Amino acid sequence: MRSFLGNGFPLAGRVLISIIFLVSGYNKITHYASTVGYMQKAGIPGYLLPMVIAVELGGGLLLLSGFLTRIAAFLLAGFTLVAAYFFHFNFADQGQLLQLQKDMAIAGGLLFAMMYGAGGWSLDAKLR
Repeated sequence: MRSFLGNGFPLAGRVLISIIFLVSGYNKITHYASTVGYMQKAGIPGYLLPMVIAVELGGGLLLLSGFLTRIAAFLLAGFTLVAAYFFHFNFADQGQLLQLQKDMAIAGGLLFAMMYGAGGWSLDAKLR
């Protein structure tokens, strides 16, 4: 039972967090033009969108598979905090404040993954 919990919980955590990035990256592809407009409205150049998509999809897949987990988690945590600053930093707007808190929680979970690794059910463990 201890082995299941010790391996299953990190896997579940990686899956749950990676879904956010994978879905978000996919949605940016399918709603490309409106995403560029949203970015530009926040003062972010639209030409950065392909890089954002690559970070979300690539980082999400690395996290999901448990490959280079510590690096991916660190980079995704930083990416999430930067995105929170640019898109969810209006404390007067209750919705923005909630989004900021969500982003901070995601970054916190990613920092745990960075610190403790992917667990036994991961490519990182298989390739050691």
